[in-house]
Amino acid sequence: MTTANEQDIAIVDNWLNIARKVPSPNFNQRPPNTRISLLVIHNISLPPGEFGGGYVQQFFQNQLDASQHPYFVTIAALQVSAHLFIERDGNVTQFVAFDQRAWHAGTSSFGGIANCNDYSIGIELEGTDTLAYTDKQYAALAKVTRQLLLTYPTLTPERITGHEQIAPGRKTDPGPAFDWPRFSASL
Repeated sequence: MTTANEQDIAIVDNWLNIARKVPSPNFNQRPPNTRISLLVIHNISLPPGEFGGGYVQQFFQNQLDASQHPYFVTIAALQVSAHLFIERDGNVTQFVAFDQRAWHAGTSSFGGIANCNDYSIGIELEGTDTLAYTDKQYAALAKVTRQLLLTYPTLTPERITGHEQIAPGRKTDPGPAFDWPRFSASL
């Protein structure tokens, strides 16, 4: 993420202007007349517990080389994506345009409405459930979230959740390491 001022952040043609654009093939159209009304916070690290290396970007582009790590053999054939990925240093990458349906939530439900991918934006934080996220990640996430709230009026602070809340028993992220009060206060 550049050191842009808050007013320099914008969403132009459903792409965040300060994000590195790395299109993923893992998306499709949202159902007709669907409004973006949910933000889902996730975490990811590849290999698990390790950061950097570009493996997340490769994974979301279906280019992960399974020979690079034994864990990759178990996931290389999966087709998943998120709208945004925020690295430990606060850099932001966008894989899917916000008006498109990224494949991040899987089997999920929020407020009694299933298929969260249909109406949500997914943000992956580089991290694990148990390792503290960085100040730069919280700063980037807050700036991005404030812009999303301004751009999509049906998205409200009450409709920001973790993957663990929309897929209980199946997912645990962003986990206990994510400081929800700190994040909420930044909005």
